[in-house]
Formats: sequence, C-alpha cells, structure tokens
Amino acid sequence: MIQEASAMGLLRTILIILLVYFGFKILARLFAPFLLRFVAKKAEQKFGEQFGGFKNQANQKQQQKQREGETVIDKMPNQNRKSNEKVGEYIDYEEID
Repeated sequence: MIQEASAMGLLRTILIILLVYFGFKILARLFAPFLLRFVAKKAEQKFGEQFGGFKNQANQKQQQKQREGETVIDKMPNQNRKSNEKVGEYIDYEEID
C-alpha cells in the first residue's frame, strides 16, 4: 500500500513548519531576557563561591573587629631601607640637537 503525496498535504506541512518556527522566534524574544538574567545570576553566584568565599569570610571578621573611625594599617613598610652607595653619582645632562 503506497501513499502518494498530495499538494494539500505538502502545503499543510510547510505551513505547520513555518508556524512552529515563527512561534519559537516570538517566544524566544519574550523569554530570552529572563533566561539570560537567570544564567548571569547563577554564574555570578558560582564565581563568588569559588573566588570570593575566602575573602568574604576574612573581610567580615576584620570588619567585626574594627570600630567606626579607627585607622588600620594592614602592612607595615620595610624599615631596613638603605641607599645603595655602589650606584655612583648622578650626572644631569641635556640633549643636543
């Protein structure tokens, strides 16, 4: 039993494909901003967990210890600075054109 394709069947199939295609385009335009916002928020959370987790804990502990208006020095400058005497003397010069 062989069925033959009719012009109406072909036209109906093409019409269904076009309706599905344009329907998908319209729905994608409506829901794409929500989907992208959701994906960006999830990526930000994962990034924060991986890289910011340790910093956030340290910053929270440090902020709890500090009082308002208090000055905190995180790193003291190296006090053992010596000028290097082996460099020689500095000679100021001018370029000649």
